[in-house]
Amino acid sequence: MLEASLKELEASARARIVSASSAQELEAVRVEVLGRKGVIAGISKQMAGLPAEERSAVGRHLNAVKRALEAEFAARQAEFAEARLAARLDTEWVDLTLPAPGPRPGRMHPITRLQCEIEDLFLSMGFAVLDGPETETEYNNFDALNIPRDHPARDAQDTFWLKGETLLRTHTSPVQIRGLAKLKPPLRMIAPGRVFRNESVDASHEHTFYQVEGMMVDREVSIAHLIYYMKAMLTGLFHREVTVRLRPGYFPFVEPGFELDIHCLICDGAGCPVCKQSGWVEQMGCGLVHPNVLRMSGLDPDVWNGWAFGLGLTRLAMMRYGIDDIRLLQSGDLRFLYQF
Repeated sequence: MLEASLKELEASARARIVSASSAQELEAVRVEVLGRKGVIAGISKQMAGLPAEERSAVGRHLNAVKRALEAEFAARQAEFAEARLAARLDTEWVDLTLPAPGPRPGRMHPITRLQCEIEDLFLSMGFAVLDGPETETEYNNFDALNIPRDHPARDAQDTFWLKGETLLRTHTSPVQIRGLAKLKPPLRMIAPGRVFRNESVDASHEHTFYQVEGMMVDREVSIAHLIYYMKAMLTGLFHREVTVRLRPGYFPFVEPGFELDIHCLICDGAGCPVCKQSGWVEQMGCGLVHPNVLRMSGLDPDVWNGWAFGLGLTRLAMMRYGIDDIRLLQSGDLRFLYQF
């Protein structure tokens, strides 16, 4: 009886394995026939009730059927795997003879690009480019610039104070003090670099940003010289005439002092978050060098005078490239940087 069942099982299982149309259907046949609770396992349990003389013959036949079906199953399984691989190769084909794409080229940061242009402009006009430390002394950052002890800029709300009388420089003007000590007048210099302010961050304010300071010291220097060089710089940067305005402004290191505003190039004067809906963006402070600054640098203000300016390089980059949020410049977002 079991012998006949085994022959019928083998023929039926072979037909189902051959006709299976998918790997899932083939696996279902395997579980049903060869699984732990499959047909062959059930026949194996029935052998315990057979006489001893029949049990040996049925056992040999059962093992032969099992091995034959396992071989059939493995062969059919290999066919499905080969078909899957062929389909994958068709869809994922790669031409290995093509050259490798190579690394993606880098991009220069918009502030770095603008700083290089400013340096080139002033170098062409006979200015030296100086650099200084970002960790400064209180004397160079405040005292030597005629900033009094009770000035609000010294408060913790504006300045990042370090140990002792050191701080993170709040402007690049300390490089002017170092330049006056290093160079002898007449002199022309600019000092680009990173500065730090303890400010709340929004679309137009950052705690870390970039400035460019400039100074010219000679025997007969006037506001006319200042206006000429500022117009030359802005024309060279924007490659067109820009609308500017001068407003009286107080800075302890210049007298008289001015605020130079530039017509907002983001909204063309209509009002936006960058210009605080005013149509104008404060671009720089400037004026004639205060006599006290010259005296503290060992120069006689009756013989020497000069002009100085401090330019917000970060805000200038926003105007130049139409960036409406200052936070993007230090976000490290490659999607933003790859636009430049």
